[in-house]
Amino acid sequence: MIDQLLQYDTELFILLNNLGSTTWDGLWLVITDKLTFIPLYAVLLFLLYKHYGLKSMLIFVVVIALMITFTDQITNVFKRGFMRSRPCGVDELEEQIRFIAVRCGKYGFFSGHSSNSMAAAVLTGLLLKPYYKNLIFVLLFWSAVVAYSRIYVGVHYPIDILCGMTFGAMSGFMFYKIAKYALKRFLPAEI
Repeated sequence: MIDQLLQYDTELFILLNNLGSTTWDGLWLVITDKLTFIPLYAVLLFLLYKHYGLKSMLIFVVVIALMITFTDQITNVFKRGFMRSRPCGVDELEEQIRFIAVRCGKYGFFSGHSSNSMAAAVLTGLLLKPYYKNLIFVLLFWSAVVAYSRIYVGVHYPIDILCGMTFGAMSGFMFYKIAKYALKRFLPAEI
């Protein structure tokens, strides 16, 4: 059954990856670059500062740093534990896929880009929900676009993406709860 699921995953990857064209490659390489969204992160941090204040903002920065470290490290544990090759590293797929990423990497299960972007979307979306009720949906869409970019450039299978996004959503929610707890614990008068 697992073999059949992995076969379907490979077939879906080939289909989605081949939807790309050289016309759009540059855009998707920009989207998949980790540094592209620094301005978005800066705006989100500014909005947190604007609505919660400086002291709360310092707590959020610590929580965000811990969350990204957590998601990165757990992703690496899964990659080393499952040792599932990335599609760009499978010789049998070389002629069937479009590989346009800068590098391939060794293992791909599960996607760090997907988990980190989803964790950031859920955490900041929930923290800002009282002020911008639809922002979380925009951030979830952004995270899904970042996740798809990993298929487009040829470095992750759809299951890698789905599991990364699921783990990221759970992590983002967990760190949202941690942030809310920290605010009550360390800044009870300001809530």
